[in-house]
Amino acid sequence: MTVSSLTAAPATAPVSAAPAPTAGQLTIGPYNVWPPVVLAPMAGITNGSFRRLCREFGAGLYVCEMVTTRALIQRDEKTMDMVRFGPEEQPRSLQLYGVDPVVVRQAVQMVVEENLADHIDLNFGCPVPKVTRRGGGSALPYKRRLFASIVEGAVEVAGRAGIPVTVKMRVGIDPDHITFLDAGRIAEDAGVAAVALHGRTAVQHYSGTADWSRIAELKQAVTSIPVLGNGDIFSAQDALDMMAQTGCDGVVVGRGCQGRPWLFADLAAAFDGRPLPTPPDLGTVATVLRRHAVLLCEEMGHDRGMRDLRKHFAWYLKGFAVGGPIRANLGLVSTLDELDDLLAQLDLDQPFPEAADGPRGRQGSPQKRVHLPEGWLDDPEEFLVPVDAELDAGGG
Repeated sequence: MTVSSLTAAPATAPVSAAPAPTAGQLTIGPYNVWPPVVLAPMAGITNGSFRRLCREFGAGLYVCEMVTTRALIQRDEKTMDMVRFGPEEQPRSLQLYGVDPVVVRQAVQMVVEENLADHIDLNFGCPVPKVTRRGGGSALPYKRRLFASIVEGAVEVAGRAGIPVTVKMRVGIDPDHITFLDAGRIAEDAGVAAVALHGRTAVQHYSGTADWSRIAELKQAVTSIPVLGNGDIFSAQDALDMMAQTGCDGVVVGRGCQGRPWLFADLAAAFDGRPLPTPPDLGTVATVLRRHAVLLCEEMGHDRGMRDLRKHFAWYLKGFAVGGPIRANLGLVSTLDELDDLLAQLDLDQPFPEAADGPRGRQGSPQKRVHLPEGWLDDPEEFLVPVDAELDAGGG
């Protein structure tokens, strides 16, 4: 069983046709994204190996892990490793995180001068405390002038080389500090190629349910560029439902593809109006998992690649009947031979179980509060770059 054989598997019952997507509808700069599906950057997940695996199943656009602008211009070793793309990656899509407009401009200039990427995505959606407490991520759009300065500077510098800039953001900080409509209009006026909205506030983190109605609101407010929807896309039907309910121009998939890279084959079929591929049995999942292991070893070296693989086992095997001892040993696997021995012990004929569907990855509870710089909420028009705002380490 090969990876390609999964995408060509016999079809099951078809899903409903896509709302109105047509080839070329989602355009980001000079790039037509089809299917209109973006692999979201996820720290520790969307390295070159996983991006390659998702491309093999049909991802339309795939963004590397978030890197910090300060670390990029300082040529941090880890950061420079993260912005390397394979020769087959076209377009090369890089997500930047920054708080200081000057540093962001310098980072974008570096991307342009050294030809590091073909597309830049700016992260204003990250809700983790180490980012928001410095005014970054989902905290930053509250400071409208600062947000505008960062986006305008990035678009100006990248535009000289014809590199499109997109923006990803959240609904706001919390229910009392909603930012997405103002941020969407500012980004549109600044000349970004598209905006993406995760339908949660920062305080929600990844808990509860994404509010897709906010994506519909943004689509009504931002009319001259594509609006992409993000949040709770765990199946092809989820993507079609989001587009039908919101009118958005494409979807951004994050947690939904963890341990499920074949989700992109489902999405490609759904947007083409074709029946979905048959859900994979455990033998097919094992084949994809081993393919992932090989790619990681090629990219990172054998030892590091096998260590990185360990965090993926629970996602790949969710819902399947796999004994506790095998799961425990998989968590310690250190060689491809050990992996082969353990996979051979599985009941590989198991069909894809209903228990494997649904949310994966981070969920948890809402945060008690969003960690912010002191006085951050006092004045949304204040042009304030917090002291030591930029993170020193790469990778977000």
